[in-house]
This record gives sequence, C-alpha cells and structure tokens, in this order.
Amino acid sequence: MPLRTLSLGIIALTLALAYGVWYAYSVLLVALLHEYGWSRSVLAGAFSVFTLVHGGVNPLLGMLCDRLRPLRLMAGGGVALGLALWADSHISAPWHLYLGFGVFTALAVAAAGWVPALVQVQRDFQDRLGLALGIVSSGVGVGMLLVVPLTQLLIDAYGWRTAFRALAAICVLWIVPSSIFLLRQAPARRPAPPPAAAARKSQSTATLSEAMRGAPFWLMLAAFFFGNVCSQTLHVHQVAYLVDQGVATIIAASVVGVVGASSIVGKTGGGWLSDRVEREFVYVAGIAIMVGAVAALVALAGAPARWAIYGYAVLLGLGYSATASLMPALVSDRFGGPHFGTIVGVGLMGAAVGSALGPWLAGYLFDQTGSYRLAFAIAAGCGVAAGAAGWRARTLRVRQPVR
Repeated sequence: MPLRTLSLGIIALTLALAYGVWYAYSVLLVALLHEYGWSRSVLAGAFSVFTLVHGGVNPLLGMLCDRLRPLRLMAGGGVALGLALWADSHISAPWHLYLGFGVFTALAVAAAGWVPALVQVQRDFQDRLGLALGIVSSGVGVGMLLVVPLTQLLIDAYGWRTAFRALAAICVLWIVPSSIFLLRQAPARRPAPPPAAAARKSQSTATLSEAMRGAPFWLMLAAFFFGNVCSQTLHVHQVAYLVDQGVATIIAASVVGVVGASSIVGKTGGGWLSDRVEREFVYVAGIAIMVGAVAALVALAGAPARWAIYGYAVLLGLGYSATASLMPALVSDRFGGPHFGTIVGVGLMGAAVGSALGPWLAGYLFDQTGSYRLAFAIAAGCGVAAGAAGWRARTLRVRQPVR
C-alpha cells in the first residue's frame, strides 16, 4: 500500500482515539451522574467548556499548521492527551471536571485532532479532497463505534476512573509513534497540486481578514455553528435520554457505536460523492437526514423497540457526517490557499460555540422542565438553519465564484 494512502488510515485512527474521547463523554456523563448526583446542566456544562476550549484554540492551531508541519502538533497532542486523561481519573468535584476535562483534555484533543489532520490532508490530497477528508473523518466514526462501547465496558467492569486511565494509555501508545512515523516519511514541503486539481480549485490567496469581508465566510461560519448545535445536542444527551426511556445502559451506549458505524459510511460515501457532484447538494441532503433523526429520537419516547433505537442511530450517523466532513471541503473550495489553516480554524471556532451551546441548553431546559422536547425542537430548527446557510453559499458561488 502506498504511503500516501496508508497515511489516511493512520490519521483516521488517530482521530478515532482523540474524538472517541469526545464522544465517550455521553457515557461518562451517566457514570458521573450516578456517582455524584450532579445536575445535567452542570455535567453538560463541562462538555460545553470542552468544546469552547477546543474551538477557541483551533485558530491558533491553524496558524501554526500554516507555518509548521501538522504532524508535529499531533505527536505533542498525543502526549498531552495521555496526561490529561490520567488527570481526569482523579475528578472528585465539578471544578475538577471543568478544568481537567473541559480545559486540559480539550486542548490535547485539539492538538492531536481535527485541524492538524485537515491541513495535512488538504495539502496532500487536493486532487480528491472530498474523498480524502471523508476517509480521515470516518475515523471519528470508528472512535464512536469502538471507543465509546469500550469505555462503557470498562466503566461497568472497573469504574470510570479506570476507564479514563485505560484511554490515556491507548492514546499515547498509538498517537505519538504513528505521528512520528508519518513525520519521518512525509516530505517537509507542501506538494504542488496536480494540474486537474489546480484547474478545478479556487486559487484563493485570501487572508483571514479578507475572507471575513465576504458573505461566503459568514455563511460557512453559520453552517458550522447551527449544524453543531443540532448534532452535538443529540450526541451528548442521547444516552441519558434513552436511559430515561427505560433502555439498558449498555444498549444505550451501543447506540453511539451504531451512529459511528453509520457515519463511516456517510463520511466516506458523502466525500466520494462530493467530488463528483456539487458539495452543497450532499451537505443539504445530510442536514435533512439529521433533522429527520431528531424527529425519530423524539418518537422513541415511552418503550422504544430495539430496531427503532438503532434506526434512529443510523439516521443520525448518516446525517451528521455531512456537517463534519464536508464543511472543511466547502471552506477549501473557497479559501484553499496558503491561509486555509487559519480560516478553517476560525470556522471550527464557530462550530465549537454551537457544540457548547446546544448540549448546555438541552441540559438546562431538561433541569427546568423535566423533558428534552423543547431542546430537541431547537436542535431541529438549528439544523434547518444550517442547511439554509449551506444552500445560500451555493447560490453565491454559482452566481459569482470566489476569486
């Protein structure tokens, strides 16, 4: 297998571990809820801090990636992630959770995660960017499929503290050596794009300040924000919601794995398709499926059948994957020049604000009303807004291509 292709699989597995930690919070939340009895808004608030810190550091990581080799950041992030997760195993008060998981773990996941991976892939695979991003981002689905159920099994067998420690060891043992391996094999300089890719791509040299003067940047930011309000509300609260409906904890946790497996199909297939048709068509279709997943989750109230639970999970996995893997490609289509890392980093900061607001608001509304119904209605509305922003961006691109 050529190293160029192998690198996609290696980076995908790194993202599987980094973002497996992210999505494992849905089962860790239940464990902390049972042990300490903290409110759901407090527990969801820690995740909101996590996403804000993760997103807030992304512009800095993007600027560093525009100047340094992204794989160096991923290796350092692997070390930091192991240390942060080990510290998380000693949580005994809400401020420990907010500082340890919300701040330190978020910084480590960001350094080992999405922005360095995006910039590395965007440099190396400009000829088939949609498919390449779909493959590496499918690693996040692998993390949901494997890491989240593994975390639940560790919690059931040994407790959540041991689960954190096991995740720490696994992350260090894979992320650090694999990143160093790719760093030693990969060329130090950015490769020139193939002629066919150069003909298709916008040769934008826009800086961040120049990009911010145009509507396409703000539409991308809106799509990042509203799409993540919708998807992360479901990701964080789905396990607790299903447990409330009488579903066994291990079955509820396995739903996250089904979401992850479906997202592998959605990201890889959607990325492949987006290289052949307009990306915005694929994005809006994914948003529509995700909004359908919200309705399906609401319909599970009562005594849901297992086939209905997993049907919801398939819808969410297929739908949300569009918001995750195609948005960076949409940004690259418009701002794919030397400042791509900085620009997409700021876009991901908007995604982080949405990821923080949605789960926290859902937890707050549940504490106030005893129900997720209003929170899920807001999530669906935000999904519609994300789809509208993506479609409007297409309209502007068709009328006047970005220079």
